Amino acid sequence: MTTLLYDGSFDGLFTTIFEVFEYRYHDAEIINKERFQQENIFAEIHEVITQTDKSDRVLKKLEQNLGKQGIHKLLKVFLSEDPELEKLVLSAVKQSIKHSEKNILENFADPDIMKISKICKSVDRESHRMTAFVRFEKMQDGIFFSKIDPDFNVLPLIRKHFNDRYQDQKWMIYDLRRNYGILYDLSNCEFFYPDEKLDVKNYQDKFHNEEKNYQTLWQRYFTKTNIVERKNLKLHIQHVPKRYWKYLTEKW
Repeated sequence: MTTLLYDGSFDGLFTTIFEVFEYRYHDAEIINKERFQQENIFAEIHEVITQTDKSDRVLKKLEQNLGKQGIHKLLKVFLSEDPELEKLVLSAVKQSIKHSEKNILENFADPDIMKISKICKSVDRESHRMTAFVRFEKMQDGIFFSKIDPDFNVLPLIRKHFNDRYQDQKWMIYDLRRNYGILYDLSNCEFFYPDEKLDVKNYQDKFHNEEKNYQTLWQRYFTKTNIVERKNLKLHIQHVPKRYWKYLTEKW
C-alpha cells in the first residue's frame, strides 16, 4: 500500500486524488500530514505538494459527472473532519470516474455513499443551527463579535448567510476550536487566521456599554415572560440543545 500525505487543505486533497490516478496507485490511502504516524518503516510514502491546476482538473471532471451539488456534498464531507473523510472522498471520485454516466452519490446501497449522505445531513444541521444560535455582541471598537465552537468546520458554509444579512455593520465570527474566523469590514468578507489563539476568557471586559445594557434588559425580559407552570424542559432541549446554550445571552 502507498500512503499519500497532503497538507490538509481542500485543494491538497484533490491534488492527492489526481496523483492517485496519475501514478496509478491501485492500493492507496490518503492521510493528512498532521495526523500521520508512521508505524511501518518499510511503508511506501508519497508526499504530495498542493497544485491547484491538478485539483481543478479533478473538480472539473467531477462537476461534469455529479454537478455542482455533488461537489458541494464532497466539500461538506471535507469540512466534517471525519476520520475517514479522505477514504470517502477518494471512493466517491473513483466510483464517479468508473460510472461517469450515473450520479453515484445517489447509490445509497454503497456503504461509502451512504456514510457521505449521513455526514452531509449532520453538517447541514450544524450549519443551520449556527445561523440560528450565533449571537453578536458589540465591542468597544464598534465591531459585533461572536464566538462559536461547532462540531464541524462550518464557517465556510455559513459565510454567505451572514454576508448577505449583515451588511450595515462590522462583524466578526471566530471559531474557538479551529482558531480562525470571518471578518466583515463593510466592504469585504474575508477569512482571517491569527498567529496565536485569541484570548476570549475575559472578552466581556471589552463590551461596549450599550451591549451590557441590552444584555441586562434581555435577561430581565426573558425571566419576566417565562411562565413557570408551562415550563417544558424536554421540549425546550429538543428545539434548543444544551450544547448551544453557551451562545445564548438568556442562558447566562
